[in-house]
Amino acid sequence: MPHKAVTMAVDRHEAADNAAEWRRHSAHGSSLLLRIMAFLSLRLGRTPSRLVLYGIALYFFLFAPQARRHSRRYLRLALGRAPRARDRFLQILSFATTIHDRVYLINERYEEFNIAIEGEPLMRAQVDSGRGALLMGTHMGSFEVMHSLGRRQSGLQVCMAMYEENARKINAILSAINPRAVPDIISLGRIDSMLKIAERLDHGAFVGVLGDRTLGDEPVQAVTLLGERAYVPTGPMRAAAILRCPVIFMVGLYRGKNNYQVIFRQIADFSATPAGARSEAVRAAIDRYAAILDQDCRSGPYNWCNFFDFWRAPANGPMT
Repeated sequence: MPHKAVTMAVDRHEAADNAAEWRRHSAHGSSLLLRIMAFLSLRLGRTPSRLVLYGIALYFFLFAPQARRHSRRYLRLALGRAPRARDRFLQILSFATTIHDRVYLINERYEEFNIAIEGEPLMRAQVDSGRGALLMGTHMGSFEVMHSLGRRQSGLQVCMAMYEENARKINAILSAINPRAVPDIISLGRIDSMLKIAERLDHGAFVGVLGDRTLGDEPVQAVTLLGERAYVPTGPMRAAAILRCPVIFMVGLYRGKNNYQVIFRQIADFSATPAGARSEAVRAAIDRYAAILDQDCRSGPYNWCNFFDFWRAPANGPMT
């Protein structure tokens, strides 16, 4: 499938202590686990090295009490029942598996996986239109399996846009796994960041945004997620409205063994939205984003990667 991707990591900030909590999980858990698994996986192969995942998952299951508490709350909502120990372990194992599989995807060993695509006609139509689009994702499943769809097509430019600190970490990790896979990165927070993203949209590229977290005290919108109130940043959707581009939901769900399901769904199209109607259109689009996320949480409950109090009301940042 023809695919150009620009990945922009926009992470959600709640209260200061809660933001620090999820950043510690992201930096320590993902990076450390990936480094360990990269060393073992490329030497042992996917099937033998997967045995190590159970030990790693068991360690975090036993010795991460805060993550365990937040996981229990999420699973109770997603499953509609009290989660058992097996459910909590499977969530951690699924997270570890997607990190493990990232090693093979970055090294272009796609034959290791069965990847089903839902919504491919939507993406083909968008590519054929020649217009760029914003791909809004979330911290679920594997982004790398979606990213790999673009890398498998020869001659496609792949660019990632993220905050500078995260960019340095990603570059270091990817370089260690596969020096040829180090991506072109646009650093956010600079004067020309949005100009560079807009330029890629103008050339028909897809701009990927992780829309469930932020790093700053920016406005949020209250939504209903799994039957309870949650808070989603409005920045990414407002940016899409200002840039007058379509917004497509994206997620790569792990479905067990070597199976993944990549899903694309239309959220909104701001191409013809007049300035006076943007606020209402943004609110409706965020509600749809939350509704789609709700659906995928129930469909693939163990894919949730937010091991912190996602439902806590933000202490900072205005509500919209």
